[in-house]
Amino acid sequence: MAKQRVLSGVQPTGNLHLGNYLGAIRNWVEGQHQYDNFFCVVDLHAITVPHNPATLTQDTYTIAALYLACGIDLNDSTIFVQSHISAHSELAWLLNCITPLNWLTDMTQYKEKAVKQGENVSVGLLDYPVLMAADILLYDADKVPVGEDQKQHLELTRDLVDTFNHKFAKPDRPVLKKPDPLIRAEGARVMSLTDGTKKMSKSDPSELSRINLLDSPDVIQNKIKRCKTDPTRGLVFDDPDRPECNNLLTLYMLLSGQTKEAVAAECREMGWGQFKPLLTETTIAHLKPIQAKYQEIMAETGYLDLVLRDGREKAGAIANATLLRVKDALGYSRVLV
Repeated sequence: MAKQRVLSGVQPTGNLHLGNYLGAIRNWVEGQHQYDNFFCVVDLHAITVPHNPATLTQDTYTIAALYLACGIDLNDSTIFVQSHISAHSELAWLLNCITPLNWLTDMTQYKEKAVKQGENVSVGLLDYPVLMAADILLYDADKVPVGEDQKQHLELTRDLVDTFNHKFAKPDRPVLKKPDPLIRAEGARVMSLTDGTKKMSKSDPSELSRINLLDSPDVIQNKIKRCKTDPTRGLVFDDPDRPECNNLLTLYMLLSGQTKEAVAAECREMGWGQFKPLLTETTIAHLKPIQAKYQEIMAETGYLDLVLRDGREKAGAIANATLLRVKDALGYSRVLV
């Protein structure tokens, strides 16, 4: 029986951090042998907000290399770059033409980011969910790993499938496949080191808010030493009045591989002066093999180019077949050979 297909991706906007890793990539790695995986570097999404053209290519390579360094296996997975396959942009336009505007203006992420950008907010930011839908639907994905903040976008994707198939497909022959969310609750939302009520994010202007996968041991030690805590002795999970405590314990639990019960028992009587060095040591030890593998990949001249070229060919063949199916349903003529 054929494996179900999974599609996911990360934007190449700077270094990956523990939130990306623990909330997404580590889960991809752990479950990858169960699925036929397509993991994308979503560089088209990266320009929906102001970006640095001088670093976009290198950032794209960094993300692809970190996919591999974190344990993505090319025997089970295909790694590719979104902009290398023009079908993503073309399908996004076709889906735009059946997407009601109010569906997009109601998106929570758009509302939050639009406030920050003010009058400079772009159409691309508004249209981000339609491009995400195109990313997913091109590969007939059965499941999409999403965090809580992306569930609304996936619901829009599912609504677009229903709309398209209702308008342009026969009842017994759908053109587009409806994907299901693949959500892992534990560690799905890693919070900022400077504010335990906010998600860890690459867009946060403070580097102290996150631990990047390529941070040196000294940098990790400094960030954990300076992270926000509270004056209460004794560390506990799930106290709504102690969000930073819950976040740091969760990080320790995930990075040490222990159960929640074991961590709760170990840290119940600890103060921050005892816990922070423990978290620092655990974080450095967990990231050390990832960093070593990353350096090995980047040192091997031409290897990443080969991986991404192979990924483009494999992903492109599937994406272009789906795009042709959509265009046929919409009534577009094919080039006569």
